[in-house]
Amino acid sequence: MVIQRWQTVLLFIAAAVMACFSFMPIAEIVTPDYTFNFNSLGFYQAGVPTDGEAPIVVHTWYFFMLSVTTIVLLLLDIFLFKNLRLQQRVCMVALLFIVADCCVCGLLGFWSFRLDEGHVWWKTTIICPLIAILATIFAYYRMAQDYSLLKAADRLR
Repeated sequence: MVIQRWQTVLLFIAAAVMACFSFMPIAEIVTPDYTFNFNSLGFYQAGVPTDGEAPIVVHTWYFFMLSVTTIVLLLLDIFLFKNLRLQQRVCMVALLFIVADCCVCGLLGFWSFRLDEGHVWWKTTIICPLIAILATIFAYYRMAQDYSLLKAADRLR
């Protein structure tokens, strides 16, 4: 039997914060001609053009799928408490996915509109992956503490 205390709370916090990161606006990109809102689903032109043109939309489904996969891994990791070693491995994979999510976000935000002399204004949502990384690392260390505690208890039997 595994002890499973705080790592459940920490993994849930990481999943909730990554859900906020996935579904809320991350940045606003201002170019000389347009202003774009950036979230994990893509870049959407802010406002409605008055000249009858269709608004510009650039989809980033790969970024959204990476974010949703990270959330699913974190939530799945909560329910793997009966197999502590597997839970630790899934926690590390989720941590790698969070870091990959940060890298993709940075690449999309900084390099997508640099050709048009755009400026990126990051919103406070950008700190969500940092909080998720810290919560996942702390959850991993709590799992390691539980593993060492269970090993010590097995020695006593």
